[in-house]
Amino acid sequence: QVQLVESGGGLVQPGGSLRLSCAASGFTFTFSTYGMRWYRQSPGKQRELVAGIGNTASSTNYADSVKGRFTISRDNAKNTVYLQMSSLKPEDTAVYYCNAVFLRQYWGQGTQVTVSS
Repeated sequence: QVQLVESGGGLVQPGGSLRLSCAASGFTFTFSTYGMRWYRQSPGKQRELVAGIGNTASSTNYADSVKGRFTISRDNAKNTVYLQMSSLKPEDTAVYYCNAVFLRQYWGQGTQVTVSS
């Protein structure tokens, strides 16, 4: 059974940093086969794509709102994808979800990130 488990969320002041992790297990194919993404959803808003990374980490993409502040990376040996978030703003407050894609999509349960003073 596929599991994506996010961690690293919490409360941080504006301008601060957090690193989210997503540990994957139970895939039919090797972890490196899957494209990985981070999404987020704030109350009353649609879930939006924050960042994505290809299966070999050679390609990444970011939402305009996080470019230059967030970095997505992956460690295929550890079956883990990361989202390093810096210069956090109150509008980054959301539940962050890990997503894996190959033939179908898989979702984690999400981790709350709150940016507030």
